[in-house]
Amino acid sequence: MNLIEKWFEHGLWSSRFIILLAVIFGLVGAILLFAVASFDVYSTASYVINSYATHAHPEHFHEEVVGGIIGAVDLYLIGVIMIIFSFGLYELFISDIDAAKDEHGKENQLLAVHSLDQLKDKISKVIVMVLVVGFFQKVGHTEFTGALELFYLALSITAVSVGLYFLSKVGHHE
Repeated sequence: MNLIEKWFEHGLWSSRFIILLAVIFGLVGAILLFAVASFDVYSTASYVINSYATHAHPEHFHEEVVGGIIGAVDLYLIGVIMIIFSFGLYELFISDIDAAKDEHGKENQLLAVHSLDQLKDKISKVIVMVLVVGFFQKVGHTEFTGALELFYLALSITAVSVGLYFLSKVGHHE
């Protein structure tokens, strides 16, 4: 029975390597997001250059440029989430990333993950930033026609600001 138990436990422990699929495809997803976002920035830059070169200034030019850039930032942030996710899963289930340590063995804290809660906290903070960027992208394309709508805008910006303030305090023990 001891031999069967050892074999089973070894197989169970080795099954953690299935996480490599999530790590690899998470990194592939991040690379794709970075490529698409970079193409979006390139397209926006081409649009700006062509508009100024032809002296054509479309009606919603600034909104389109800002929207294109903010959309790219949104994709970059989601790519960052995928990288944090991939690094975190690898460090939690497979092994520490030796390349992330300096010559003295001190670990880079930017992507260091030591628990699922820490991984969740890092990812959730970036997700909140994605939501904030998306919020401001939507606000940039909204037309306000009355004082009540502007009041709601001010309240929503205040709520986002307060939320970001409290988010910055999470995990800081002073």
